[in-house]
Amino acid sequence: MQAPKIVIAGGNGFLGQCLRDYFTALHYQVVVLSRTPSHDPNIVSWDGQTLGAWVQELEGAAALINLAGRSVDCRYTDANKRIILASRLESTRILGEAVAQCQRPPAVWLNSSTATIYQHTSGEQPANTEMAGQVGSNFSEEVAKAWEEAFWAAPTPATRRVALRTAIVLSRQGGALPVLARLARWGLCSPQGIGQQWISWLHSEDFCRAVEFFLRAPEATGVYNLCAPHPVRNRPFNQLLYQHFRPVVRLPQPAWLLALGAFFLRTETELILKSRKVYPQRLLAAGFTFRFPTCEAALADLLS
Repeated sequence: MQAPKIVIAGGNGFLGQCLRDYFTALHYQVVVLSRTPSHDPNIVSWDGQTLGAWVQELEGAAALINLAGRSVDCRYTDANKRIILASRLESTRILGEAVAQCQRPPAVWLNSSTATIYQHTSGEQPANTEMAGQVGSNFSEEVAKAWEEAFWAAPTPATRRVALRTAIVLSRQGGALPVLARLARWGLCSPQGIGQQWISWLHSEDFCRAVEFFLRAPEATGVYNLCAPHPVRNRPFNQLLYQHFRPVVRLPQPAWLLALGAFFLRTETELILKSRKVYPQRLLAAGFTFRFPTCEAALADLLS
């Protein structure tokens, strides 16, 4: 019996690698659509803009997972803004065209979105749910809205679709956590800014388990918040890092210093100062259980 196939567009990043490892262990065939040439037969070239031979990989696939998009870890110059937006819209558009012309289209298409679509949530305001969330209007929020609009505009009536509003994924393999751990060893595990901003997060294992859940849940459609059920403020999050690494000194990180550092590192302070308070209401209602529901449990596992 032939192994079911999963196609991951833009799967060369750490989330793509997490999914490759996870589903390979479950005996799926995992094919990655990549802009980087490779001799690996399971990595297929595409440009994220035009149809090509890669479209054949979608025929009969159990799932298409789109992770493609330029990283937002950069300065928000006009040029970078255009690239960030175009990389998401163009890849989503061309995947929609590819799915529409398949004789046996993928059973389900999971498309990345982001929990950053919600506006800055201050104080004790309620967490953003799929139904009652407050969508923002800044640059990153507008990108997320346009990304989802491009996804829903795709003419794919035979393919179930799910938009994943994913929070910060904590992983040993990449993303934010290895950087934060390295800084914590140097004493930069103090509150960033005033430390009251909320962090919505997700353990990489639960990210993969949720993706598998969506593949096996034929009733799952529409938008889902993909985050742990217990967001944490920046101050206690950094306290957890401090308790693990116990640096000799603990250096302050006021907002003005973060802005200076972001300028030299060619990034934006929004990534650490925006308050993201998100709740996975639909995922929990569908019956998903988190292996790592609290940040304490997640960091204890990932930093062990």
